[in-house]
Amino acid sequence: MNDSNGLNFRSAPRRDTRPFGRSGRAVAAVGQGTWKIEERGESAAVDALRRGLDLGLTHIDTAELYGSGEAERIVGKAIQGRRDQVFLVSKVLPTNASERGARKACEATLARLGTDHLDCYLLHWRGRHALADTIAGFERLQQDGKILSWGVSNFDVDDLDEVTAVAGAPPCCNQVLYHLQERAIEHRVLPWCTANGTALVAYTPLGQSTAVYDGGTDASRTLREIAAAHGATPRQVALRFLLEAPSVFVIPKAANVEHLAENAGSPNVALTGADLQRLDAAFSRGPQRPLPML
Repeated sequence: MNDSNGLNFRSAPRRDTRPFGRSGRAVAAVGQGTWKIEERGESAAVDALRRGLDLGLTHIDTAELYGSGEAERIVGKAIQGRRDQVFLVSKVLPTNASERGARKACEATLARLGTDHLDCYLLHWRGRHALADTIAGFERLQQDGKILSWGVSNFDVDDLDEVTAVAGAPPCCNQVLYHLQERAIEHRVLPWCTANGTALVAYTPLGQSTAVYDGGTDASRTLREIAAAHGATPRQVALRFLLEAPSVFVIPKAANVEHLAENAGSPNVALTGADLQRLDAAFSRGPQRPLPML
């Protein structure tokens, strides 16, 4: 699959990194998500994650929720001997996010991952524990070197304002649902993150339906036409659209090695202004509404 310059998107991905919020780290814009990765079987999942690292997908996201810790254990196997290559993120369940509970949960996560620290630790979504308690737990973990930065997930603007007021600074990261067919965050959440130096990490960045990539709708045809013009795939164009915002990172989960290479090649797609306008028209962001989440 070559463009007019002979570049093969699958075998020669450009290693695209960008600043990850207030962490001060340059992190791969395209990473690897691990939700339900345990369903593939340990060997296949480990092989896929390692192949992703080979392709430059060194930003790995997981959570204690995923497979009740099984995903973290698989990630730990995949990064053995390669920990220094990885920007490793995990998430604490809201039920565990008291000051003391966050520490205990983090230590269990580190044990499953086989590492002594996380690069970023997120509150998976807001729960019953006061944000002040959760942040106190995060700050203690940071002081002890068990996490290098912290952030949140599934936070709308009001929540982001509150966590910033409590912490005295914006969170390093906000991980939210964002893909070409679900653009609600572009109204308020994405502008807030951009203005406050918070990395926005898009989970499920390819959506949950494959129909848009090979369907017969006008939007699907537009996506395929733009992909064909660039010698790319529709999925690469869909990811590249999200990456146009410099504060955005994407963490797609790959179903197979071919998808990993496809994901890794998405930064190579140079969308034009006309392409972006066509995609914006074909996949409307819709009206402002509460933050969507899975």
